[in-house]
Amino acid sequence: MDPQDTPDAHYNRGNALYAQRRLAEALASYDRAVAQRPGFALAWNNRGGVLRDLGRADDAIASISRAIAIHSGYAQAWFNRATVRGLDRGDYPAAIADVKQALALDPGMIYAPGLLLHLQMQACDWRDFDRHVAAVEARMRAGTEAAEPFVYQAVSCVPADLFRCAEIHAASRYPAAGRLWRPRAHDRIRLGYVSGEFRTQATALLAARLYALHDRARFEVFAFDSGAADDSPMRAQLEAAFDRWIGIREMTDAAAAARIAAEEIDILVNLNGYFGEERMGVFARRPAPLQVNYLGFPGTLGAPYIDYIVADAIVIPPGEAAHYAEQVAWLPDSYQVNNDRRAVAAEAFSRADCGLPGSGFVFCNFNNAYKFTPGCFAAWMRILRAAPGSVLWLLEANRHAAANLRQAAKAQGVAAERLVFAPYLSPERHLARLKLADLCLDSFPYNAHTTASDSLWAGVPLLTLRGSAFAGRVAESLLRAAGLPELVAPSLGDFEAQAIALAGAPQTLKALREKLAANRVAAPLFDTPRFTRRLEAAYIRMWELHSAGETPRSFEIACRGGAPFN
Repeated sequence: MDPQDTPDAHYNRGNALYAQRRLAEALASYDRAVAQRPGFALAWNNRGGVLRDLGRADDAIASISRAIAIHSGYAQAWFNRATVRGLDRGDYPAAIADVKQALALDPGMIYAPGLLLHLQMQACDWRDFDRHVAAVEARMRAGTEAAEPFVYQAVSCVPADLFRCAEIHAASRYPAAGRLWRPRAHDRIRLGYVSGEFRTQATALLAARLYALHDRARFEVFAFDSGAADDSPMRAQLEAAFDRWIGIREMTDAAAAARIAAEEIDILVNLNGYFGEERMGVFARRPAPLQVNYLGFPGTLGAPYIDYIVADAIVIPPGEAAHYAEQVAWLPDSYQVNNDRRAVAAEAFSRADCGLPGSGFVFCNFNNAYKFTPGCFAAWMRILRAAPGSVLWLLEANRHAAANLRQAAKAQGVAAERLVFAPYLSPERHLARLKLADLCLDSFPYNAHTTASDSLWAGVPLLTLRGSAFAGRVAESLLRAAGLPELVAPSLGDFEAQAIALAGAPQTLKALREKLAANRVAAPLFDTPRFTRRLEAAYIRMWELHSAGETPRSFEIACRGGAPFN
């Protein structure tokens, strides 16, 4: 027999091709392996991973299920099927059962406790919630990979713990892998943005105008696109905003890093971090002399090769900089860019159109369900009980979450029909319907971020609870930059009392809406040109320090003498 035409040879070839992101060829190799050895569980499992990466989630589930049928004790296959069932197909009950089986087979499986917690939070299935959180924290504090940092942000409000989680994850998954950049000089700073969400997605909605507004006398602006196009007007707007657009989706991390290094990028900005179509492995290879964590991940990346994090004094108070692996570039007002030209549909929605009652106060929260915790939801229910006739308007993220939230409301003495669920709409239409809400109630410990900006842009006041970590302080940052610090509650009791008071004070609420309408034009939050100049000042300061041979260090961009920055 030809030694290159055996199941093991095809399996190994498939693994090598998979590592090189040559997905179609990898799939063909796995197909040959399982054709020759139908009982090859490892090949069926890895074949499922390739199919998932090719966007064929149902086929991936079928392939991994073959692996499980062949070898029911294959814990990694159970974990992998849970990932696809939950994160790609939204079948949370089946995914939860799968990851529980993985843990039963291998109680020490890394990341499985975090995946279980995340899947249950996506479904608002809060059974044993405190126990699951404790399990994640115990393993994380012992130095074990228990949860990905994105998952842990939804439950932790301790900056030191969040730092530890990110450090463990970076060291395990994305260790430093050398340095590709070489010294060079350019007339303009070459600024590269790496994102998997250059499409109709939250990060792009916020930052779309930033890229076009960059000063081309000082910067040459590159997009390194690691995601899939969606053929939307937003995608076309983004493509037009950059000087160069380079797709890296099909490249390995090594190849993408080499391409970035070949473009001689000076400052490389990571818009994903550990969220979405992340490419931390690219940054681990140091393709640029300065690498920056900004916008997509609200916290430290815990990696020694990320030099700076862009923040403000609310989300990272100066005394807490030690909880970040990066040096901090503090901007005035809010760190979060906003798009001052976001379109709002002209469509006039009625309450009836949206399933809202004809009268009564409308509280809302349009965050994804994984940001809801039992404590947060209990506070919302206490507010509803104290505000007769009010409703809570939520995004129907998935049918499992909606059903579980209705059940949780009933258990806390609130009629299920007082929760009104809204379907997904285009961003423009969502902003138009959002105007029907009276007050947005923030989530905690993980705030509304883009959804908070949505609320304020639509003219709807947002009430937040002051947090103790980056992800729980963003709404306060936005409100202060919008000139509405009175909507930042210092304690949970104040949060509930203020929400209840506003529900019974129409004139006070009207005054807040009028103030928000005026500040939307005058306050810093939605002044995109001013924000762009301040962010550019931070980039220039980073480059000046580097050019002078200094190591990265924290600094502040301040407003002095009437100038927008120093």
